[in-house]
Amino acid sequence: MGAFIRPAGINPIIAPDINTRFYCPLTGDSVAWESNDTFNPAATVYDGQVIVIYRAEDTSGEGIGQRTSRLGYASSEDGLHFVREEEPVFYPAKDEQQALEWPGGCENPRIVMTEEGTYVMMYTQWNQELPRLAVATSRNLKNWVKYGPVFAKAYDGRFYDEFSKAASLVTSLKEGKQVITKIQGKYWMYWREKAICVATSDDLVNWTPLLDEQGELLQLHAPREGYFDSELTECGPPAILGKEGIILLYNGKNKYGEGGDSRYTGNVYCAGQILLDANDPTKVLEISDTPFLIPSEEFEKSGQYPAGTVFIEGLVYHQHKWFLYYGCADSRIAVAVFDPTHP
Repeated sequence: MGAFIRPAGINPIIAPDINTRFYCPLTGDSVAWESNDTFNPAATVYDGQVIVIYRAEDTSGEGIGQRTSRLGYASSEDGLHFVREEEPVFYPAKDEQQALEWPGGCENPRIVMTEEGTYVMMYTQWNQELPRLAVATSRNLKNWVKYGPVFAKAYDGRFYDEFSKAASLVTSLKEGKQVITKIQGKYWMYWREKAICVATSDDLVNWTPLLDEQGELLQLHAPREGYFDSELTECGPPAILGKEGIILLYNGKNKYGEGGDSRYTGNVYCAGQILLDANDPTKVLEISDTPFLIPSEEFEKSGQYPAGTVFIEGLVYHQHKWFLYYGCADSRIAVAVFDPTHP
């Protein structure tokens, strides 16, 4: 897919705001919930508008992962200019997930829609001890039902207490709408950081990771020495099932020093693409050797990751174009657009 072009004079589309406040039910106090950083957004379409659900951090701690993250809501008619809600729509609360989401919060969402119009959000629960991939659903993107960790039941809970995050569900375009799509009677999800793994589900809530012949997680792609993804590979926005196969956009981190790709800065995050077989979602057909999106703007090379970061998480089809939303150095949010009529 591509080229993805940054619209002139638009970015960043969302930045921290020190003026919005929210009464936190766990601290019992008002907090400036998006005052420190806004980044890593999910995106979808609701009632004809592009909705971005973005991660926002307060100032409760110092350093990456040491503050509380909540999810904000922004809407747009054209996918470029956004109006934001004053308060977060998803956050740690006094509920069944409190122990898994406090004090670190709710991070890095990806959102997809079923054909029936239910929105499924995969996100990371972060209690500052262990990140867990979790799921929630909504009909309007503001009122959510939390279901907890997606691997809680698989293999008698074997992966419940293992590091998990970054879910990309397989979708396709049907009558102009991007919806979750079954393959061979199953829902499919690419996931994980540091390697790309795969899982299947019957109900979108309970997921089963696929294992290799040794009984370990089946890895479809892992960091490659000498390439832009030499340090880390992490799934991006929802994957797209098309004519050529399944296109998975992913994030790659370049290793600093020996083993890294000398064409790019050490520790920089760029975005790549993987093509997988449409009938066998575990079969990799092609992997990009160079990234299709790299940090180039000043706000993409400052903030929490001064080495540079474009971290892709939101992808929507709107007005016959693809809008890609991404985090910039864990501090801002930007958009790039792909027009399929001009690939």
